[in-house]
Amino acid sequence: MTQEKTLGCVLLAAGSARRYGENKLLAALDGRSLILRAMEAVPAEQMERVVVVTAYPEIMRLAAEFHFAAIFNDDPALGASHTIALGLTQLRDLDGVMFLVCDQPLLRRESVAALAGLWRRSPDMIAALGHHGVRGNPCVFPAPLYPELLKLTGDRGGSAVIRQHPELLTLLEVPERELCDVDTIQALESLQRDMSLGSQPT
Repeated sequence: MTQEKTLGCVLLAAGSARRYGENKLLAALDGRSLILRAMEAVPAEQMERVVVVTAYPEIMRLAAEFHFAAIFNDDPALGASHTIALGLTQLRDLDGVMFLVCDQPLLRRESVAALAGLWRRSPDMIAALGHHGVRGNPCVFPAPLYPELLKLTGDRGGSAVIRQHPELLTLLEVPERELCDVDTIQALESLQRDMSLGSQPT
C-alpha cells in the first residue's frame, strides 16, 4: 500500500492591496472578514501544516487562533515571490504545497478539500480550481517544482511557473463565484449587495 502524499498550505496574506487602498483582508463581507473567511476555507485536517504569511500583526494573532503557523513578512514590497518563498521554505519537506489567496470570500471549504483530493490522486500534477477551463486559485504544486517557485522574483507568482508547464495542469471545476476575488472597495460593496438581496454572483 502506497503512503498518502503529504500536503501543506500557504495562505498568502501579505499583499499591500494598493488597488483597495487599505488592508482589504480585514474588510468584512456579511459580518466576517476576508481573512477569516480564507482561514475557514482551509481543510486543516487534510494538511500536514498550514502557514500564514502576512505583514499584519492582527492577522498573525488570528492565525494563532486557528493553530496555523504564522510568518511575518517584513518587506511585502518585494512582491508575491517573496511571500511565496517565505511560506514554501517552511513546507518544502512535503510532497505538495497549496497556495491559497485570501481575497476570494466565496471560496468553499468543500472545494478546497476536493482540490486536495484531486492532487493526491495525481501528485505529479499541478492542481487548481477552475471554471469552464479557466484556471483560478488555489493551486497545488508538487515538490519537483519548488525550485522554480523559489527562483521567482518581484511580483511574479505561481502563474509564471504554471505557464512553463501547461501539460502538468489539471483543473477542478467549481462555480465561478468561488473564484471571484475582491480587489476594490466597490467590488466588495457589490458582492455585499448581492448577498443582501439573497443572490449570488454567477
